[in-house]
Amino acid sequence: MKEVRAVVIVVDGGGVGASEDAARYGDDPRVNSIANAARAAGSVRMPVLERLGLGLLASVRGVEPASAPLAACARLREQSNGKDSVTGHWEMMGIRIAHAFPTYPHGFPSDLIERYEALIGRRILGNEVASGTEIIERLGPEHQRTGYPIVYTSADSVFQVAAHEDVVPLELLWEWCQQARDMLVPPNRVNRVIARPFSGSAGSFVRTAGRRDFAVRPPSPSLLELLEEAGVSTYGLGKIQDIYSCQGLAGGSRTADNAEGLARTLEWLQKKTSGFCFTNLNDFDSKYGHRRDPLGYAKALEAMDAKMADLLDELHEGDRLIVTADHGCDPTAPGTDHTREFAPLLDYRPGVAGAFMGELDSFAQVGERVLQTFAVPAPREMLSV
Repeated sequence: MKEVRAVVIVVDGGGVGASEDAARYGDDPRVNSIANAARAAGSVRMPVLERLGLGLLASVRGVEPASAPLAACARLREQSNGKDSVTGHWEMMGIRIAHAFPTYPHGFPSDLIERYEALIGRRILGNEVASGTEIIERLGPEHQRTGYPIVYTSADSVFQVAAHEDVVPLELLWEWCQQARDMLVPPNRVNRVIARPFSGSAGSFVRTAGRRDFAVRPPSPSLLELLEEAGVSTYGLGKIQDIYSCQGLAGGSRTADNAEGLARTLEWLQKKTSGFCFTNLNDFDSKYGHRRDPLGYAKALEAMDAKMADLLDELHEGDRLIVTADHGCDPTAPGTDHTREFAPLLDYRPGVAGAFMGELDSFAQVGERVLQTFAVPAPREMLSV
């Protein structure tokens, strides 16, 4: 194993154009998360990602197509069935979802809710498809009065539990979510249970940084576990540890926002120890994509780009930095759902010439390139569930 570093930065919801099968997922062929956010803002200034080759992957206003990109760049075609965070992240690490996780467009079955109420010892509010910020504003006062948690879902396979931190302590909310995770088995094997703590008062409730995701455990061994078995130190930032249930991850931490995620990635690089750092930047999805805020999305792109130069400056020959996405979440699309899109691949290695590679199959390109960095052989076939 070479004494080098690999970093993967996931722009959560950072798609670069509709997949050929987007219509099957209810998406317009014009969805393009990054390009449409830039168009809505007039243009964006992203000089670092421009040099890496982002402008070759989508027509992003303000980002020119590089004639000699610094990175190997391509659009990645998802092979899994789905368009959510777990599905996208798992495929990056060699796991293909053949059978989509269940969704609940009319809320959860009454018998499931009754079982959950019996587990936590109190009734719930909601049980509907809803925007998280909207349902908290609408049902927050009743939750404060009764202590009943707010349960809701979305177009994704999620069981979300919201509670005010002054009403339900974080540890208790996390315990309730773990109980839901243990309860949700086939045929209700929901992809993720998400704790959604909030604070504030009626009319000005705000989500807090105590979010925690309780995902289905991935099959084994993923590419992360192959890295660990080969002696590569693995580190996850943001919701990475939650998505993989810590399998194949020796360390890491949750982050409050994109800025903290990028700052901690830089700190990890500055330690100059060999290993793999896997960072998720969730603001693009949770704060701007789902809330259909293209201007916020565009500003977040520029803020990310402004920090990228610092990351590149820490890399030396043999290191690798990959920028990619787990799915799309076009902030200009109707509704609040994710969008089925190609993911960007910007694969930068100091001293190695970049090139435009067109369209490539599978998000697993990401994990396989990380394995290559450490001379770890890739498996011949992906895991499939």
